[in-house]
Amino acid sequence: MTALWTAPAPLLLASTSATRRGLLESAGLTVETEAPGVDERAIEASVEERALGPADLALHLAAEKALAVSRRRPDRLVLGADQVLDLGGVVAHKPGDRETARAQLRVLSDRRHALHSAGALARGGGLVDSFVDTAHLAMRPLSDEAIEAYLDLAGPEILKTVGVYQVEGLGIHLFDRVEGQHSTILGLPLLPLLASLRRLGVLAF
Repeated sequence: MTALWTAPAPLLLASTSATRRGLLESAGLTVETEAPGVDERAIEASVEERALGPADLALHLAAEKALAVSRRRPDRLVLGADQVLDLGGVVAHKPGDRETARAQLRVLSDRRHALHSAGALARGGGLVDSFVDTAHLAMRPLSDEAIEAYLDLAGPEILKTVGVYQVEGLGIHLFDRVEGQHSTILGLPLLPLLASLRRLGVLAF
């Protein structure tokens, strides 16, 4: 039986995200994970002078995660990934608390925003490829009562998500329209990644 993944060691995901690992494994890839150990907000602050747009910021963060792990594990092919929510050029972060989550949902209500999901591959402490894909989501109008009911039902874990939602769960109720690859919305541009892995010769077909 032919194995899909042909590299001598599994793909090393620079993340502990169960969602990203699940996407990779569902595509038949052999995966291990390692936390990148980077401060994302500090990285963002360090590039403010360069005025990176949201998509370029996602690429930069994904690359920094991949490189951080690759420097520690130079013999491995490492994947870093990041996602940035873009509301008219303004980047939104994970809310962290209910008050901030409530405010974010009020801003997103009845508006269209973009999710830029980026990936970066590194080996030997150097970047070998990077890619980004974008999805567009239109949130329906939300009353204050609807926002409170949603936050009650979603629970405190939702405060750890960009945009205060997971479209694979209760978050789908917030939207009128979703355009883009499902994996991109979940935080990993899977189709560009697979194309890159084929170019690198680590997939059987």
